[in-house]
Amino acid sequence: MNRRQLLGGVAASAALLASPHVARAQQAITLNGAVQFNDDHVFTRALVRFEELVKQYYTASPVNFVLHKNSSLGLEKQYFEYMSAGRGAVDYGIVSPAHMSTFSRAAPFVDAPFLFRDLAHWNTVLDQDLFAPVAQEVERRARVALIGYAGGGVRNIFANKRVTNMAELRGLKVRVQGAPIWSRTFQAAGMSPSVIAYNEVYNGIQNNVIEAGENEAAGVEAMRFYEVAPNLIMTQHAITIRPICFSTQTLSRLPAPLQEAVKRAGREAGVFGRQAESTEDGQKVEALERAGRLRRVEFTERAALKRAVDPVMIAYAREVDAEGIYTRINAISA
Repeated sequence: MNRRQLLGGVAASAALLASPHVARAQQAITLNGAVQFNDDHVFTRALVRFEELVKQYYTASPVNFVLHKNSSLGLEKQYFEYMSAGRGAVDYGIVSPAHMSTFSRAAPFVDAPFLFRDLAHWNTVLDQDLFAPVAQEVERRARVALIGYAGGGVRNIFANKRVTNMAELRGLKVRVQGAPIWSRTFQAAGMSPSVIAYNEVYNGIQNNVIEAGENEAAGVEAMRFYEVAPNLIMTQHAITIRPICFSTQTLSRLPAPLQEAVKRAGREAGVFGRQAESTEDGQKVEALERAGRLRRVEFTERAALKRAVDPVMIAYAREVDAEGIYTRINAISA
């Protein structure tokens, strides 16, 4: 081999090694995820399902997933900040919309009370992607893509007395979350809302400081609220939405087919998470009732309850630039 052939071969080899596609083929891609919970929690299972689906849809080169569990990398607020920074500390995770408010005023609206009539309405809203404007703003400003929607826990009122209608609801002393929209809506419904620490709810009911609180079945079970408030008033006033998030800076560095696999897997893992959480939520309520720990109480005026809070929700939607989304949500027929 002469000198010219030798140098040409070296140059070709160098060019080949410099190719990003070859480099990716030779070196496995590693993606870091984070979740606050253990293996049993539905959020963890949804993210594991996401990993399985990505590997199913992308087989061109190895992709390693490292899911950091049990808050080992902090809490959801930190996960979102890490994804926004795009440095690889956290590439994907499930995050409450409340932690996105710095980048989108409308983000907490996704998880507001009295937004959905029931699970069927909630599912339709998500299937029609009505929160796309919020997702687009979050992606543009935070550089985090909302690639799927998990969640599905139905929040009801647990109380130390039976409440079946609007008249009996009036004046109910109930603990609510700290976001102002919760106090505004519960007050518009005729209740007397208070913001107290979550870990003080049990003692607050026990000492007659408050009469009720609101939560999903898992929270009622974990905090043993049924011991002091055994009546579960089926108001279905909120259904949680927990987006599966992915750093767009990480996404842009991946091969195009892997990007598509991530997006497809995110959508499908979100559906998996929603189905699992909504199903298990109902099962927990049934199990607690069978064990004699709580009693489900039908709330007969759910439509009237929503009508009472609609003006507050309309004002809130206008305040956070989500009026169009709210109009489309309410336009979905029963």
